[in-house]
Amino acid sequence: MIIHINKNVLEHILINAQSFLEKKDASQITSHVLLDATGERLEVKATDFEIGLSMHSQNVSITQPGMATANGKKLLDIVKILKDEEILLKTEDSFLYIEQEKSKFKLPMFNAEEYPLFPEIDNKARFEIEPVAFLHSIKKISPAIDTNNPKYELNGALIDLSEESIHFVATDTRRLAIVTLEKSIDKEIALIIPKKAIAEIQKLFFDEMEIFYDENTLLIRSENFIFFTKLINGKYPDYKRIIPKEYKVELSVNRDRMISHMKQIATISHEVKLTFQNHAIIFESLGEDNIEAKTEMPFEASLEEEIVLAVNSRYMLDFLTHVEQDMFQLKINDSTLPFTLQSDNFITVVMPIML
Repeated sequence: MIIHINKNVLEHILINAQSFLEKKDASQITSHVLLDATGERLEVKATDFEIGLSMHSQNVSITQPGMATANGKKLLDIVKILKDEEILLKTEDSFLYIEQEKSKFKLPMFNAEEYPLFPEIDNKARFEIEPVAFLHSIKKISPAIDTNNPKYELNGALIDLSEESIHFVATDTRRLAIVTLEKSIDKEIALIIPKKAIAEIQKLFFDEMEIFYDENTLLIRSENFIFFTKLINGKYPDYKRIIPKEYKVELSVNRDRMISHMKQIATISHEVKLTFQNHAIIFESLGEDNIEAKTEMPFEASLEEEIVLAVNSRYMLDFLTHVEQDMFQLKINDSTLPFTLQSDNFITVVMPIML
């Protein structure tokens, strides 16, 4: 293989590849990127078996077609220090040479023919959804995805395709976030996408994408990328049972004011006591070490008696920062029971802190 490629083009491709590489064991082929110049363009692949990304560029001059692998991190480190000019990549024996003017580097290769195969899009069902709606939905619920939970399915987000709607769901057992899109679906299925995949999708895709899936794999294709992730096998909790069917009190609260006052207390303590009165909401810290914070927000309501909630400020702020309206609804039954935050089709059910 002999190709010439602009430094910035190659660097951009390799930066995108980093999240998909095996980092801990350089002896694994999955620590390498695959460079495939057997066609009319350069295709670069990276995968750790669970998740993968294929990128291509036509801004390349292929003198001699071929394939190569190289440690993805080391190759990026080399490319970063070179000038913003053309780079020569060529293979010789079992090595990849990276050359620019009088600079020359050599990296060992694995057998490119043994690089892990990527799943094919052919014969997979297509997930029909507006790309922006899909991306906004997973962005709203992603903070609620758990990490390192023994119930592995909770380390991912659920996309529940039912007959008349799509539910995007995430929970860390202390809160439950749901976005609902009204849409007719031909085939009902539940897909659990790993947290890492959710994060990478948000980095890579914007307003143009095609989504394909089967029972084990999700693929997303755009003009420049093909992304895949293995799905989590498991049974997601029955999230619909967690949402209260009715509420004793429903309050409409200003989003920006709530964020401002909540952040003031959060500088001292993540645990906040909220007292709802007819003319004000009182915010108080619940921290220790004799450090206290207190503030008051003007508020109008018709309450028979004041309501006290103790909450994790992060759960509230994760919801509020993704709310697009000026006002949101706070729905309460009792200070010891889960309460609901809602704005349009986005809700978060939160377990309060017991005082």
